[in-house]
Amino acid sequence: MILSCFRHVFISSIVLLTACSQSNIDPNYQVSESLPNYSQHNFQQYITETKEWLLAHRVFKTDDIEKELQANLPFELIPENPNGDAVLLVHGLGDSPYSFTDVAKHLVSQGYLVRTVLLPGHGSKAGDLMLPTEKDWQGVVHHHIGLLKPNSNKLWLGGYSTGANLVTSEALHDDSIEGLLLFSPAFKPDSSAVKWANLASYLVTWADQDPETNYTRYNSLPMHGAAVYYDTVKTVQADLEHITYNKPVFMMMSEGDSVIDTVFPINVFQKQFINENNQLIWLGEDDLTIPNTTRFSMKRPDLHIINGSHMGLLFSPDNVEYGAEGAIIICNNGQTKEQEEACEQGEDVWFSSYGWIEEGKTLARLTYNPYFQQSMEKLDRVMNSER
Repeated sequence: MILSCFRHVFISSIVLLTACSQSNIDPNYQVSESLPNYSQHNFQQYITETKEWLLAHRVFKTDDIEKELQANLPFELIPENPNGDAVLLVHGLGDSPYSFTDVAKHLVSQGYLVRTVLLPGHGSKAGDLMLPTEKDWQGVVHHHIGLLKPNSNKLWLGGYSTGANLVTSEALHDDSIEGLLLFSPAFKPDSSAVKWANLASYLVTWADQDPETNYTRYNSLPMHGAAVYYDTVKTVQADLEHITYNKPVFMMMSEGDSVIDTVFPINVFQKQFINENNQLIWLGEDDLTIPNTTRFSMKRPDLHIINGSHMGLLFSPDNVEYGAEGAIIICNNGQTKEQEEACEQGEDVWFSSYGWIEEGKTLARLTYNPYFQQSMEKLDRVMNSER
């Protein structure tokens, strides 16, 4: 989601280079001396030591320290009626394990042991995204796959956006993985400018720098973070080249997604993901006319929804922060400053993907999936097909 405005910011940053500050006294934009360890011998130790690190390095947004920690810490959900299988979930660029709070609750209700990880550079402050490499992100995912395997008969991997890139590459190299759950897979960015992020990082520190007010995710993005994301793109595209994958795949995307090129993963789903039980959920208006696809319309004036967004797949309408009546409204949505201020002041808003403009409407980001329950039922069918 945080890459939505990358194309515009990339061009603007080069033009305004002399005005960009490479240092900022705001602690949100400063950099920690190191990244947290993720290679503990058990998951509880990983949670404990990550919590200690966040307490020492996180810039808290509210007085509710425990609430913020719980949103950003890796977590484990243990089912009351276990089915013997497990799922490891990996969040996206700039996000946190909170991204999977609703999906994880659903999975544990179905009997799965569920764990999430915190990608290095996340959960503390936006400046820490200047520290990780692709190997750091690959390392935490690979290590925790290894920790979870002995606790499950079958292990599924799930990922959102950048996390989808990471888990897909793992599954393509590990035949023991049972299948994939992919949400807004960022196999290819919508903007071709992202491929220059590594070069740009030597010239411009920030791809996007906004006030850090959201306790569940970053609002800002260092250019280095965009560059590491693009490293995962190159890796997953290389891994996908000339292969077919016969394990079950659940994929969900929004037609209105302004962050990723949706055509690329659709082609992968159609031509390379060949399991007969696969399912693609498409939130949009155009029929894809390919097998194993379910489309839900996002023209929902009854809900003030104009179209779907990159992040609006993961959260239930009942989510306390991002749901239909959620506390967090993302007014920074690519519209004019006046419209953004009107949104922040409580004017009646409509919900859309980033960058959508519609005459006479004040827009905010769509942050939930009105078809969340139906989507989870489709996910269940994919996962149960191998039981």
